[in-house]
Amino acid sequence: MRHRIAAGVLLEHDGKILLVRHLKAGAYDFWVAPGGGAEGQEDLRDAARREVREECGLLIEPLQIAYIEEFCQPGQRECKVWFTARWIGGTLDATAIEATREHIVEAAFLDRADFDGKTIFPPVLADGQYWRDQAAGFAFPKYLGVREMAFY
Repeated sequence: MRHRIAAGVLLEHDGKILLVRHLKAGAYDFWVAPGGGAEGQEDLRDAARREVREECGLLIEPLQIAYIEEFCQPGQRECKVWFTARWIGGTLDATAIEATREHIVEAAFLDRADFDGKTIFPPVLADGQYWRDQAAGFAFPKYLGVREMAFY
């Protein structure tokens, strides 16, 4: 089994959360906070910065660790560290080659009401846990456990 470590970003702006849409006709259609695997000696904060820039064109500063999540898919297990972040520049753009290679077709700040009818990851966004933890100030990182990855 292959193991991977990754970083993701939970970025809010005007009460909305940054998500990217992965769409592959006949296979999947879901929205997820941006992020991905660390490369070589890259630390997780740098991985988070790079992934957000590649997937949606924004420049961010990772802040604190909010969640640690694990998920499995056939042949791979991944551990992802989710950071809160601050937007420091750039413009939303999901047309970079790194984004299109991953079937990312859109990047947007979505309001919780926009989640209706969409598949949203990580699950703490869809079930409201993120907003409860955010209101409490993310006192410490929360371990979210292991879940089977539904899309790959």
